[in-house]
Amino acid sequence: MRKLTEEIALARLQRHKAEYQTHIKLNYEHRAEDCRTCPVAGSCCTDAHFVNVHITRLEAVAMRETLQCTPRLDETARRRVYQRAREAVAKYNLRPAKDSYAQTYACPLFEPGTGCLVHRRAKPAPCIQHGCYEKWEDVPPAAIQWRAEHRVEEWNNQVYGAAWAWLPTPLWLTLVDPEADAREFARLVREWSARKSPTNTNPLRRAQGRSRNLPVVR
Repeated sequence: MRKLTEEIALARLQRHKAEYQTHIKLNYEHRAEDCRTCPVAGSCCTDAHFVNVHITRLEAVAMRETLQCTPRLDETARRRVYQRAREAVAKYNLRPAKDSYAQTYACPLFEPGTGCLVHRRAKPAPCIQHGCYEKWEDVPPAAIQWRAEHRVEEWNNQVYGAAWAWLPTPLWLTLVDPEADAREFARLVREWSARKSPTNTNPLRRAQGRSRNLPVVR
């Protein structure tokens, strides 16, 4: 397998997400409700009965770097994001060993009055594709999201080998938190690295006929 440095993979990931966002915006987003005029803006991100987005290790690192460099956050606000992630992990019992695809949570990356804190640089594929559509036929095909996630999987394998997994966003944020105790992360890396295969295919992608991350307005 061809290896990549984390720095190169992060640059590719950012370009890939930007292209993906542009494609969705130009081809599908105009048919969806406008988030800027939504009377309950942010409810999709903070609805603990709805959100079940999973991300990879590389995406978690991209989120950490984005949170670190964004001028919209001072250190106190930055720490609040990680605190919200920690609270979500505890409240919704998010664990690496559990089948977390059946679990939902409130996203810690949504900031009232600001929106998604990683929107331009590190937004997960399901969030990029998310939209409130009136008709099912207007919803972006799930295959687009799956292809995007497959590219991300490949880069993770090239950088980390088997030492990563698809996990809920709050859980990954607690693991890459610069001020977190690194022992739990190190334990998981050893556990993942011991697997025979580095393949980490998102099981939710295989099981879905349609993405549950894309609500249709009734």
